[in-house]
Amino acid sequence: MSQDNTKNAHAIDLAELNSYLAKACPSVGHVESADKFAGGQSNPTFKLTTDNGVYVLRRQPPGRLLKSAHAVDREFRVINALQGSDVPVPKVYHLCEDTSIIGSMFYIMAFVEGDIYWNSALPEIASCATRGAMYDEMNRVLAALHSVDIENAGLRDYGKPGSYFERQLSRWTKQYRASELEHIEEIESLIQYLESNLPEDDGQVSLVHGDFRLDNMMFDMSNNEQPKVVAVLDWELSTLGHPYADLAYQCMQLRLPSDIAHAAGLGGLDRKQLGIPSEQEYINTYCQRRGIGTIDNWTFYLAFSFFRLAAILQGVVKRAHEGNASSEKAMQLGAMVRPLAQIANKTIHHSE
Repeated sequence: MSQDNTKNAHAIDLAELNSYLAKACPSVGHVESADKFAGGQSNPTFKLTTDNGVYVLRRQPPGRLLKSAHAVDREFRVINALQGSDVPVPKVYHLCEDTSIIGSMFYIMAFVEGDIYWNSALPEIASCATRGAMYDEMNRVLAALHSVDIENAGLRDYGKPGSYFERQLSRWTKQYRASELEHIEEIESLIQYLESNLPEDDGQVSLVHGDFRLDNMMFDMSNNEQPKVVAVLDWELSTLGHPYADLAYQCMQLRLPSDIAHAAGLGGLDRKQLGIPSEQEYINTYCQRRGIGTIDNWTFYLAFSFFRLAAILQGVVKRAHEGNASSEKAMQLGAMVRPLAQIANKTIHHSE
Protein backbone atom coordinates (compact mmCIF):
# COMPACT_ATOMS: atom_id res chain seq x y z
CA MET A 1 0.00 0.00 0.00
CA SER A 2 1.37 3.42 -0.91
CA GLN A 3 1.76 6.16 1.68
CA ASP A 4 -1.06 8.19 0.10
CA ASN A 5 -3.43 5.22 0.18
CA THR A 6 -2.52 4.52 3.79
CA LYS A 7 -3.38 8.10 4.73
CA ASN A 8 -6.65 7.93 2.78
CA ALA A 9 -7.61 4.69 4.54
CA HIS A 10 -7.50 6.50 7.89
CA ALA A 11 -8.84 9.89 6.76
CA ILE A 12 -11.81 11.26 8.70
CA ASP A 13 -14.78 12.91 7.02
CA LEU A 14 -14.99 16.10 9.10
CA ALA A 15 -18.41 17.06 7.76
CA GLU A 16 -19.88 13.75 8.94
CA LEU A 17 -18.04 13.96 12.24
CA ASN A 18 -19.19 17.52 12.96
CA SER A 19 -22.77 16.72 12.03
CA TYR A 20 -22.72 13.85 14.53
CA LEU A 21 -20.90 15.68 17.35
CA ALA A 22 -23.17 18.71 17.15
CA LYS A 23 -25.89 16.52 18.71
CA ALA A 24 -23.95 13.74 20.46
CA CYS A 25 -21.18 15.78 22.16
CA PRO A 26 -21.53 19.53 21.49
CA SER A 27 -19.05 20.45 24.25
CA VAL A 28 -16.17 19.39 21.99
CA GLY A 29 -17.04 22.12 19.54
CA HIS A 30 -16.70 22.29 15.76
CA VAL A 31 -13.76 20.20 14.52
CA GLU A 32 -11.52 22.21 12.22
CA SER A 33 -8.79 19.60 11.63
CA ALA A 34 -7.97 15.98 12.46
CA ASP A 35 -4.26 15.19 12.21
CA LYS A 36 -3.09 11.60 12.68
CA PHE A 37 -0.35 11.13 15.27
CA ALA A 38 2.79 9.43 14.00
CA GLY A 39 3.81 6.21 15.68
CA GLY A 40 2.80 2.60 15.90
CA GLN A 41 -0.67 2.75 17.44
CA SER A 42 -2.78 -0.20 16.38
CA ASN A 43 -5.79 2.07 16.94
CA PRO A 44 -5.24 5.16 14.73
CA THR A 45 -5.12 8.27 16.92
CA PHE A 46 -5.84 11.84 15.84
CA LYS A 47 -5.32 15.31 17.26
CA LEU A 48 -8.63 17.16 16.90
CA THR A 49 -8.42 20.95 16.74
CA THR A 50 -11.81 22.54 17.37
CA ASP A 51 -13.16 25.99 18.06
CA ASN A 52 -13.34 24.89 21.72
CA GLY A 53 -9.78 23.58 22.09
CA VAL A 54 -7.72 20.49 21.35
CA TYR A 55 -8.87 16.89 21.85
CA VAL A 56 -7.81 13.38 20.89
CA LEU A 57 -9.83 10.90 18.85
CA ARG A 58 -9.01 7.17 18.84
CA ARG A 59 -10.71 4.90 16.36
CA GLN A 60 -10.64 1.29 15.31
CA PRO A 61 -8.68 0.78 12.09
CA PRO A 62 -10.81 0.26 8.99
CA GLY A 63 -11.08 -3.19 7.41
CA ARG A 64 -11.58 -6.69 8.76
CA LEU A 65 -10.32 -7.13 12.32
CA LEU A 66 -9.33 -10.08 14.48
CA LYS A 67 -11.94 -11.06 17.05
CA SER A 68 -11.77 -8.87 20.22
CA ALA A 69 -8.92 -6.75 18.78
CA HIS A 70 -8.93 -2.91 18.75
CA ALA A 71 -11.60 -2.68 21.44
CA VAL A 72 -11.84 1.11 21.72
CA ASP A 73 -15.13 0.74 23.59
CA ARG A 74 -13.28 -1.12 26.35
CA GLU A 75 -10.58 1.57 26.34
CA PHE A 76 -13.23 4.22 26.85
CA ARG A 77 -14.87 2.29 29.66
CA VAL A 78 -11.71 1.67 31.68
CA ILE A 79 -10.37 5.22 31.27
CA ASN A 80 -13.75 6.54 32.40
CA ALA A 81 -13.73 4.17 35.40
CA LEU A 82 -10.28 5.39 36.48
CA GLN A 83 -11.19 9.08 36.60
CA GLY A 84 -10.08 10.51 39.96
CA SER A 85 -8.06 7.40 40.93
CA ASP A 86 -4.32 7.15 41.66
CA VAL A 87 -3.87 5.96 38.06
CA PRO A 88 -3.47 9.07 35.85
CA VAL A 89 -5.69 8.99 32.75
CA PRO A 90 -7.08 11.62 30.39
CA LYS A 91 -10.66 12.83 30.75
CA VAL A 92 -12.96 11.08 28.27
CA TYR A 93 -15.88 12.81 26.57
CA HIS A 94 -17.72 10.50 24.24
CA LEU A 95 -17.83 6.99 22.76
CA CYS A 96 -19.41 6.46 19.34
CA GLU A 97 -20.26 2.84 18.57
CA ASP A 98 -21.98 3.72 15.29
CA THR A 99 -19.48 2.71 12.60
CA SER A 100 -21.35 4.62 9.89
CA ILE A 101 -20.16 8.04 11.16
CA ILE A 102 -16.45 7.82 10.26
CA GLY A 103 -16.23 4.18 9.20
CA SER A 104 -15.34 2.64 12.57
CA MET A 105 -16.02 2.93 16.30
CA PHE A 106 -14.23 5.83 18.05
CA TYR A 107 -14.00 7.83 21.25
CA ILE A 108 -12.87 11.34 22.16
CA MET A 109 -10.72 12.27 25.15
CA ALA A 110 -8.78 15.25 26.47
CA PHE A 111 -5.45 16.25 24.93
CA VAL A 112 -2.87 15.97 27.72
CA GLU A 113 0.34 18.00 27.67
CA GLY A 114 3.34 15.86 28.50
CA ASP A 115 6.47 14.15 27.24
CA ILE A 116 6.66 10.63 25.81
CA TYR A 117 9.95 8.71 25.81
CA TRP A 118 10.55 5.82 23.43
CA ASN A 119 13.96 4.55 24.48
CA SER A 120 14.12 2.60 27.75
CA ALA A 121 17.61 3.98 28.46
CA LEU A 122 16.21 7.56 28.45
CA PRO A 123 19.15 9.09 26.54
CA GLU A 124 17.35 12.47 26.48
CA ILE A 125 17.56 12.67 30.28
CA ALA A 126 20.85 14.12 31.55
CA SER A 127 20.58 13.09 35.20
CA CYS A 128 20.89 9.55 36.55
CA ALA A 129 18.75 10.62 39.52
CA THR A 130 15.96 11.77 37.18
CA ARG A 131 16.05 8.49 35.25
CA GLY A 132 15.77 6.59 38.50
CA ALA A 133 12.89 8.79 39.63
CA MET A 134 11.05 8.19 36.34
CA TYR A 135 11.32 4.42 36.77
CA ASP A 136 10.17 4.73 40.37
CA GLU A 137 7.17 6.78 39.21
CA MET A 138 6.27 4.10 36.64
CA ASN A 139 6.56 1.54 39.42
CA ARG A 140 4.24 3.60 41.63
CA VAL A 141 1.64 3.85 38.87
CA LEU A 142 1.81 0.10 38.18
CA ALA A 143 1.30 -0.73 41.86
CA ALA A 144 -1.58 1.78 42.00
CA LEU A 145 -3.21 0.18 38.96
CA HIS A 146 -3.06 -3.28 40.52
CA SER A 147 -4.48 -1.88 43.76
CA VAL A 148 -7.63 -0.45 42.14
CA ASP A 149 -10.79 -1.70 43.85
CA ILE A 150 -12.47 -3.41 40.90
CA GLU A 151 -15.90 -3.46 42.56
CA ASN A 152 -15.90 0.25 43.44
CA ALA A 153 -14.63 1.16 39.97
CA GLY A 154 -17.57 -0.63 38.39
CA LEU A 155 -15.30 -3.08 36.58
CA ARG A 156 -16.36 -6.38 38.16
CA ASP A 157 -17.49 -7.68 34.74
CA TYR A 158 -14.54 -6.20 32.79
CA GLY A 159 -12.98 -9.66 32.41
CA LYS A 160 -13.22 -13.22 33.61
CA PRO A 161 -11.70 -13.73 37.07
CA GLY A 162 -9.29 -16.62 37.60
CA SER A 163 -7.24 -18.90 35.30
CA TYR A 164 -5.83 -15.78 33.63
CA PHE A 165 -2.64 -17.26 32.20
CA GLU A 166 -4.40 -20.40 31.00
CA ARG A 167 -6.97 -18.32 29.14
CA GLN A 168 -4.39 -15.86 27.84
CA LEU A 169 -2.12 -18.61 26.55
CA SER A 170 -5.07 -20.13 24.68
CA ARG A 171 -6.15 -16.73 23.33
CA TRP A 172 -2.75 -15.60 22.08
CA THR A 173 -1.94 -18.99 20.61
CA LYS A 174 -5.16 -18.73 18.58
CA GLN A 175 -4.40 -15.13 17.66
CA TYR A 176 -0.90 -16.12 16.58
CA ARG A 177 -2.23 -19.00 14.47
CA ALA A 178 -4.77 -16.68 12.85
CA SER A 179 -1.95 -14.30 11.85
CA GLU A 180 0.77 -16.87 11.10
CA LEU A 181 2.53 -16.31 7.77
CA GLU A 182 5.41 -18.78 8.16
CA HIS A 183 6.52 -21.64 10.41
CA ILE A 184 8.90 -20.38 13.13
CA GLU A 185 10.49 -23.23 15.07
CA GLU A 186 11.47 -20.96 18.00
CA ILE A 187 7.82 -19.97 18.46
CA GLU A 188 6.78 -23.62 18.48
CA SER A 189 9.36 -24.40 21.19
CA LEU A 190 8.14 -21.44 23.24
CA ILE A 191 4.49 -22.51 23.00
CA GLN A 192 5.45 -26.04 24.05
CA TYR A 193 7.32 -24.71 27.12
CA LEU A 194 4.40 -22.48 28.14
CA GLU A 195 1.83 -25.26 27.81
CA SER A 196 4.05 -27.62 29.86
CA ASN A 197 4.86 -25.10 32.63
CA LEU A 198 1.56 -23.31 33.19
CA PRO A 199 1.43 -22.50 36.93
CA GLU A 200 -1.62 -23.21 39.04
CA ASP A 201 -3.90 -20.23 39.48
CA ASP A 202 -3.07 -18.43 42.75
CA GLY A 203 -6.32 -16.48 42.89
CA GLN A 204 -4.89 -13.00 42.31
CA VAL A 205 -7.15 -10.78 40.21
CA SER A 206 -6.58 -7.11 39.40
CA LEU A 207 -7.12 -4.61 36.64
CA VAL A 208 -4.23 -5.06 34.18
CA HIS A 209 -3.17 -2.63 31.46
CA GLY A 210 -1.84 -5.21 29.02
CA ASP A 211 0.77 -2.96 27.41
CA PHE A 212 2.40 -1.24 30.38
CA ARG A 213 5.65 0.29 29.13
CA LEU A 214 7.57 3.55 29.01
CA ASP A 215 6.19 4.89 25.73
CA ASN A 216 2.59 4.47 26.91
CA MET A 217 3.26 7.01 29.69
CA MET A 218 3.12 10.79 29.42
CA PHE A 219 5.44 12.55 31.86
CA ASP A 220 5.36 16.02 33.37
CA MET A 221 9.06 16.88 33.59
CA SER A 222 8.64 20.39 35.02
CA ASN A 223 10.37 19.17 38.20
CA ASN A 224 13.28 16.89 37.32
CA GLU A 225 13.54 15.71 40.92
CA GLN A 226 9.92 14.59 40.93
CA PRO A 227 8.83 13.57 37.41
CA LYS A 228 5.14 12.69 37.31
CA VAL A 229 3.20 10.39 35.01
CA VAL A 230 0.26 12.55 33.92
CA ALA A 231 -1.44 10.00 31.67
CA VAL A 232 -1.29 6.27 30.99
CA LEU A 233 -2.33 5.65 27.39
CA ASP A 234 -3.31 2.77 25.08
CA TRP A 235 -5.72 0.67 27.16
CA GLU A 236 -7.03 -1.55 24.37
CA LEU A 237 -5.55 -4.73 25.89
CA SER A 238 -6.70 -4.01 29.44
CA THR A 239 -8.82 -6.56 31.30
CA LEU A 240 -9.23 -8.23 34.66
CA GLY A 241 -6.22 -10.46 35.01
CA HIS A 242 -3.13 -11.34 36.95
CA PRO A 243 -1.01 -8.40 38.14
CA TYR A 244 2.27 -10.22 37.43
CA ALA A 245 1.40 -10.17 33.72
CA ASP A 246 1.94 -6.39 33.58
CA LEU A 247 5.06 -6.54 35.74
CA ALA A 248 6.64 -9.33 33.69
CA TYR A 249 5.69 -7.62 30.43
CA GLN A 250 7.50 -4.44 31.44
CA CYS A 251 10.54 -6.38 32.66
CA MET A 252 10.51 -8.42 29.44
CA GLN A 253 10.68 -5.22 27.40
CA LEU A 254 13.62 -3.99 29.46
CA ARG A 255 15.44 -7.25 28.68
CA LEU A 256 15.27 -6.57 24.92
CA PRO A 257 18.54 -5.56 23.20
CA SER A 258 19.28 -1.84 23.37
CA ASP A 259 19.74 -1.71 19.59
CA ILE A 260 16.55 -3.51 18.54
CA ALA A 261 14.42 -1.57 16.05
CA HIS A 262 11.26 0.16 17.40
CA ALA A 263 11.55 -1.36 20.89
CA ALA A 264 14.93 -0.53 22.43
CA GLY A 265 15.39 -2.27 25.77
CA LEU A 266 18.19 -2.22 28.32
CA GLY A 267 19.85 -5.48 27.27
CA GLY A 268 23.63 -5.10 27.27
CA LEU A 269 23.56 -1.73 29.05
CA ASP A 270 24.88 -0.89 32.52
CA ARG A 271 21.70 0.00 34.41
CA LYS A 272 23.57 1.20 37.47
CA GLN A 273 25.58 3.65 35.40
CA LEU A 274 22.32 4.95 33.91
CA GLY A 275 20.66 5.32 37.31
CA ILE A 276 17.99 2.75 36.35
CA PRO A 277 17.10 0.05 38.90
CA SER A 278 17.96 -3.58 38.21
CA GLU A 279 15.11 -5.96 37.40
CA GLN A 280 15.22 -7.42 40.91
CA GLU A 281 15.26 -3.95 42.50
CA TYR A 282 12.26 -2.93 40.37
CA ILE A 283 10.37 -6.09 41.37
CA ASN A 284 11.24 -5.62 45.06
CA THR A 285 9.98 -2.01 45.04
CA TYR A 286 6.74 -3.13 43.38
CA CYS A 287 6.27 -5.90 45.94
CA GLN A 288 6.89 -3.47 48.81
CA ARG A 289 4.30 -1.05 47.44
CA ARG A 290 1.73 -3.84 47.18
CA GLY A 291 2.68 -5.55 50.42
CA ILE A 292 3.49 -8.93 48.85
CA GLY A 293 6.40 -11.34 49.20
CA THR A 294 8.48 -13.08 46.57
CA ILE A 295 7.15 -13.96 43.12
CA ASP A 296 7.18 -17.64 42.12
CA ASN A 297 7.17 -18.86 38.49
CA TRP A 298 8.89 -15.66 37.29
CA THR A 299 10.50 -17.42 34.27
CA PHE A 300 7.08 -18.54 33.03
CA TYR A 301 5.67 -15.01 33.34
CA LEU A 302 8.62 -13.60 31.39
CA ALA A 303 8.43 -16.29 28.70
CA PHE A 304 4.69 -15.75 28.33
CA SER A 305 5.29 -12.01 27.90
CA PHE A 306 7.75 -12.67 25.06
CA PHE A 307 5.24 -14.93 23.32
CA ARG A 308 2.36 -12.51 23.78
CA LEU A 309 4.35 -9.63 22.28
CA ALA A 310 5.41 -11.86 19.37
CA ALA A 311 1.74 -12.75 18.76
CA ILE A 312 0.72 -9.08 18.88
CA LEU A 313 3.43 -8.13 16.37
CA GLN A 314 2.45 -11.03 14.12
CA GLY A 315 -1.07 -9.61 14.09
CA VAL A 316 0.29 -6.21 13.03
CA VAL A 317 2.20 -7.88 10.18
CA LYS A 318 -0.89 -9.80 9.08
CA ARG A 319 -2.90 -6.57 8.93
CA ALA A 320 -0.15 -4.95 6.88
CA HIS A 321 -0.34 -7.80 4.41
CA GLU A 322 -4.07 -7.20 4.16
CA GLY A 323 -3.56 -3.45 3.70
CA ASN A 324 -5.18 -2.08 6.84
CA ALA A 325 -2.33 -1.67 9.35
CA SER A 326 -2.16 1.68 11.10
CA SER A 327 1.62 2.05 11.07
CA GLU A 328 3.64 2.33 7.90
CA LYS A 329 6.43 0.52 9.75
CA ALA A 330 4.21 -2.50 10.36
CA MET A 331 5.99 -4.78 7.94
CA GLN A 332 9.35 -4.07 9.61
CA LEU A 333 7.95 -5.22 12.94
CA GLY A 334 7.60 -8.71 11.52
CA ALA A 335 11.36 -9.10 11.72
CA MET A 336 11.09 -8.97 15.54
CA VAL A 337 8.88 -12.06 15.94
CA ARG A 338 11.63 -14.69 15.64
CA PRO A 339 14.19 -12.75 17.79
CA LEU A 340 11.59 -12.39 20.55
CA ALA A 341 11.10 -16.15 20.61
CA GLN A 342 14.87 -16.69 20.58
CA ILE A 343 15.39 -14.41 23.61
CA ALA A 344 12.52 -16.16 25.43
CA ASN A 345 14.04 -19.59 24.81
CA LYS A 346 17.43 -18.35 26.08
CA THR A 347 15.71 -16.99 29.20
CA ILE A 348 14.08 -20.37 29.80
CA HIS A 349 17.30 -22.35 29.35
CA HIS A 350 19.27 -19.89 31.49
CA SER A 351 16.88 -20.40 34.41
CA GLU A 352 16.83 -24.20 34.21
